[in-house]
Amino acid sequence: MEKFEVITAIAAPFVHANVDTDRIIRIERCARVARKDMGLWAFESERFMPDGSSNPEFILNQEPFKDAGILVASENFGCGSSREMAVWAIAGMGIRCVIAPSFGEIFFGNCFQNGLLPIQLPHEAIENLQMQLLANAKQSDVGQVSLTVDLIHQKLKTPWHQNYDFQVDPLRRISLLEGLDPIALTLKSLPAIEAFEAKSKNASPWVWTA
Repeated sequence: MEKFEVITAIAAPFVHANVDTDRIIRIERCARVARKDMGLWAFESERFMPDGSSNPEFILNQEPFKDAGILVASENFGCGSSREMAVWAIAGMGIRCVIAPSFGEIFFGNCFQNGLLPIQLPHEAIENLQMQLLANAKQSDVGQVSLTVDLIHQKLKTPWHQNYDFQVDPLRRISLLEGLDPIALTLKSLPAIEAFEAKSKNASPWVWTA
């Protein structure tokens, strides 16, 4: 899993509440598309026209947001069915961080297991970020629509000098900072696990059949 420490990237305002996982990636794509290609089909129904061409009205098809690495979303992002492919699809588009007031619970957990950082901020802060990004896009200055996400210090920095603190569960934060999935994180404690097993085998050999 790719490490996440500090990133500075274009942030796209995605002003839609209750975006469910089916909207992010259609169910039929989950069975037929390889993980590495999932990003090609993210937000398919609104990203593309019926003839397969790009929909110019879709925010992630518009300059400067088509190269976004951060998504500033609205309430209950990633709700609906529990498909990990929704996270794969967003990550496949190059998004490393999603900022929203709230998330679907399973989607939220899946983000951490796939190197995508979900950040929760108050509704008012999200609305302000979205408004500023939309206004600043008219200046044709990529720097004015870029945000810096610092997971080391748990700070979100904006080009208009309005910064925000955020909190991440300590274990999940370490997992992202070190680029460790749950199995790799567990294996960090392998010496302690092996020591416990050895002690248990000594004290209760009948428990161990091999």
